[in-house]
Amino acid sequence: MEKKARRPPRGTRKRDVPLTEAGIYAAALRLIDADGVEALTMRKLATALDANPMSLYHHVPNKEAVLRGVTRMVGARFRTVTLEDAPWQERIRLLATDFRTLAHRHPELMAYSFSHQRDFIQPDDPFWTALTAIVAAAGFAQSEVSEIAALMVAVVIGVLAAELNGSLHQWSTLKPPGFDDREDGDGDGDVDPGSADLASEGPDRDHMFRLVMDTLITGLESRLTRDRDGRDAGP
Repeated sequence: MEKKARRPPRGTRKRDVPLTEAGIYAAALRLIDADGVEALTMRKLATALDANPMSLYHHVPNKEAVLRGVTRMVGARFRTVTLEDAPWQERIRLLATDFRTLAHRHPELMAYSFSHQRDFIQPDDPFWTALTAIVAAAGFAQSEVSEIAALMVAVVIGVLAAELNGSLHQWSTLKPPGFDDREDGDGDGDVDPGSADLASEGPDRDHMFRLVMDTLITGLESRLTRDRDGRDAGP
């Protein structure tokens, strides 16, 4: 009887495909999406790649470097529809919505990046280049573009982080001091049997995100109007 060839132990045989940084980051993203950032280890990553754990260190020095590489890879993949002829307000709404979609596609990674990687947005990232172009097209002075774009990113990321970790839902169910549910009813004190369940679910997150963007855009419009009025008034 022919003996079955024994398979060499993991890590001692040659891979059919050489390890690359891109391949390592792609495998890490799959593990993060499935189990979260905390569960990712270099050993688990090597197992997923069918490689010797030590061979990973020829490409990445540690887990933190892997996470940064994965974040950069995801950021570089960001895509949005370009509406050159649309008003800047609509372009900003679309850009922010597409960024939110990306965050919810990889919630574990993005939640980690928002709180641990202050440089996760790079100057050449598609999101940043698109945002700064829209802010400039809106009519802001070139010297203010980066500052205004940074503030917008801070607000949007804060909202997305609260969405991803559940804080937004928790806060949205809190009642103001002295709030009386009967004030929202028909005045007879009767409450719709299903209203309590609806209230416990909190407001719709899509609606809340639109509210955030409307508030941001209204503020920017007000600033532009004030700047134009100031210029028209002259010295």
